[in-house]
Amino acid sequence: MARRIPRDLYETELARLQAQLVEMQAWVQATGARIVVIFEGRDAAGKGSTIKRVSEYLNPRVTRIVALPAPTDREKTQWYFQRYIPHLPAAGEIVLMDRSWYNRAGVEHVMGYCTNAEYHRFLHQAPIFERMLVEDGVLLLKYWFSVSDVEQERRFRSRATDPMRRWKLSPNDVLSITKWEDYSRAKDTMFVHTDIPEAPWFEIDNEDKRRGRLNMIAHLLSRVPYRQIERPVIEIPERPASGGYERSPRNEENHVPDFAGELLRRSHAGEKRPPLPLVE
Repeated sequence: MARRIPRDLYETELARLQAQLVEMQAWVQATGARIVVIFEGRDAAGKGSTIKRVSEYLNPRVTRIVALPAPTDREKTQWYFQRYIPHLPAAGEIVLMDRSWYNRAGVEHVMGYCTNAEYHRFLHQAPIFERMLVEDGVLLLKYWFSVSDVEQERRFRSRATDPMRRWKLSPNDVLSITKWEDYSRAKDTMFVHTDIPEAPWFEIDNEDKRRGRLNMIAHLLSRVPYRQIERPVIEIPERPASGGYERSPRNEENHVPDFAGELLRRSHAGEKRPPLPLVE
């Protein structure tokens, strides 16, 4: 196993890469480029945390995260790709897909949520659909996040005991432990059919999340032909003189209680933290 990236080195390099993502976004806006980045992989492989680092300093009006829920009864009757099309980018937009149409090749196939006919139709149509996107000028990048069975189980158990992350653990996630080989076969078959020259798969070894995030972001930046965009300097004007406005009395406004002030007071006094406010 590769040596874990030290935190200080990771945070320094992550900040540098994130600054370049901001420059890339400016180029996308200026040129009208359209970018779709697909994040796929096993449950607990670290897709969501990587998306968080990619999007952290980007404009949410330009860079959108798409994480679709299970299809509705109506959507189940549509052409499979139909519900993804409205989420594709317009000019000057980036879309980060936290899972994508590849649900059909993975969880839907392994868990029996689609028929064999639907599954094989997907494997046939997905490359055609993606070639159409690329032919129309969309830059499509597909990343597969890999993690070992041992590390996946460790992350599952960590989530199960962490009240802040327990929501990330679903019944399907737990079942994936018992279907490790089924998911492995499904991934191999998916790559055979959909790893095309126009939109190849790129695999991220995410056993070490720090290393995986740096590798993914650096690779993304290397695949986008962006350049630095000269942006106009925004000057902050001088504040004009007062026109006689008087603020209404504070006691006539509803202010939230100063929880932070009480916390600070108790901290200096060596007392316990104030109780969390509850709805009465």
